[in-house]
Amino acid sequence: MSAVYDNVLLYKKKYGGISWRIKKHSNVVEKHLNPGEEVIYAFSGQLNDNPLNIFCSAIIVLTNKRILIGQKNILFGYTLNSITPDLFNDMQINEGLVFGKITIDTVKEEVIVSNLSKKSLPEIETNISEFMMREKQKYAKIQNQEN
Repeated sequence: MSAVYDNVLLYKKKYGGISWRIKKHSNVVEKHLNPGEEVIYAFSGQLNDNPLNIFCSAIIVLTNKRILIGQKNILFGYTLNSITPDLFNDMQINEGLVFGKITIDTVKEEVIVSNLSKKSLPEIETNISEFMMREKQKYAKIQNQEN
């Protein structure tokens, strides 16, 4: 098994949620991991803003270098989004009646992951926020040294 799939399985066993074909989605991300890139945290959800649309499953993987969002298309091909710390702006967490969602705001776009277990929201927020704060400080130090 791959590190990506194993991490997503841990999340699914702990929190559940609505997501399908996580092994196929995991293979997409695994294919694009760079040498030296390690999986820190992974979870699955629906890559949309509509809680009734349950056919847009994807996995979100936090590595030691970036966030990867992998989605295997049903017929052929796949989609992969990469969010590096320098492009990350902020994150919004919303808890609804049954499920929760997160919105990751980047310089170029907003990524919305819905149908997440409400119990998983604090863990997801902590993992992403801690990583991004650490990495953004590194970018700030590099910028100061260049000036």
